[in-house]
Amino acid sequence: MSNSILEIAFPSVEGKDVVAKSDGGDLTSDAGLLLLGEADGKIGLTHAIAEAIKDRRQQGKVEHKIEEMVKERVYAISAGYEDANDLDILGSDPILKTVCGQLPGSGDDLASQPTVSRLENAVSRKDLVRIGMQMAEKVVADLPPDTTEVIIDVDASDDPCHGQQELEFFNGYYDEHCYLPLYVHLTGGDGRQRLVCALLRPGNSNATRGLFGALRRVVKLIREYFPDVRIMLRGDSGFGVAEVIAFCHKAGIEYTLGLRGNSVLHKLSTPVQMDACLKYRWEGNGCKEYGEFAYEAGSWKKQERVIIKAEITRGELNPRFVVTSLMEKTTEKVYEFYCGRGEQENRIKEMKLDLGSGRTSCHRFMANQFRLLLHTAACILIGVLQGCLEGTKWAKAQVGTIRVRLLKVGARIVETCRKVWVHLPTAFPEKEIWHHLHSCLTG
Repeated sequence: MSNSILEIAFPSVEGKDVVAKSDGGDLTSDAGLLLLGEADGKIGLTHAIAEAIKDRRQQGKVEHKIEEMVKERVYAISAGYEDANDLDILGSDPILKTVCGQLPGSGDDLASQPTVSRLENAVSRKDLVRIGMQMAEKVVADLPPDTTEVIIDVDASDDPCHGQQELEFFNGYYDEHCYLPLYVHLTGGDGRQRLVCALLRPGNSNATRGLFGALRRVVKLIREYFPDVRIMLRGDSGFGVAEVIAFCHKAGIEYTLGLRGNSVLHKLSTPVQMDACLKYRWEGNGCKEYGEFAYEAGSWKKQERVIIKAEITRGELNPRFVVTSLMEKTTEKVYEFYCGRGEQENRIKEMKLDLGSGRTSCHRFMANQFRLLLHTAACILIGVLQGCLEGTKWAKAQVGTIRVRLLKVGARIVETCRKVWVHLPTAFPEKEIWHHLHSCLTG
């Protein structure tokens, strides 16, 4: 089917047959990759990734450069083609060839799936560390120059495995064989969350595995760009442990972390919980009570400020605890700040659902980590577009919406002796947004 011409008949209109046929020639459904290429050129992301990979091939036999293959893979993922098998056909797409540095009419196609898969399996651990550092630096550099506070959100998510991939294990919490990637996002002065790190981990990892190495690198980068910045770590109860609190004190960063309940916490918070029950009796659902107290777990080095929110949900008392170093905020404001971490879950869903980050189906663990980094690169590039959409109707658009409305655009490609013309539809409703994006990216 891949090399045959598709022909399908549809209901006639005013006596004329309607026939779809895949012989249109130099057409594309992804003209928006031109904008993505501009975003890449602005921050130099794929070039930096390629520079971080040591090319161990015999150069006399090389047909496709590493940077070309990285661009091809990242741009395809951004356009919704997370499966490398799609590159067997997409390698001849005129727009994908153009943004990867080839003329659309050239006789050579981009790299096919086997060639790209060999690259994915050739990267070493040192390559991956360099790639991660280069990507993190691009993200930190993209923060607004007037940034005075940076929030670091950390969370893990499951990545189901199917087969015998290295280091896949059964995870009792998710009830499946999986990997357990760690995601780190930054929020600067503009309020936009940016993915700065995606670390693939074995499925049986605890919450903090790989966390401290990632945080050290990210905090160091932030302080290099913003020496006087205030840094705050935010995470759920999986991160509210002695090791994380001690790390924050040593690193000089503040924290607001979920805390698992225990008998001591419930005893110390009994008055607040009782007040919530009394309010519920008289006022019904929707009543919340906040309180605070000093608490020191046996593994902690000193007392910490603990916030409790007590609420009756579905007729049951539901107390929640947060440990924080923030002293200037009221109890309610601290808890509201903690709840802001829920926005990171939306960003992780974008990675998993819109960018297909779960395509970690290689056997080698290192190859799957590289794949996750390629999906992270796609997320970063679309994030650059999101930053340019401030003040437009798509300012709050998520990855899936940006792809459908701005990247998935049909166009006819005509190559002349001096120019490559990309003819967009006359009835394209987002032409003004395209113009705005181009001005922002090239200005």
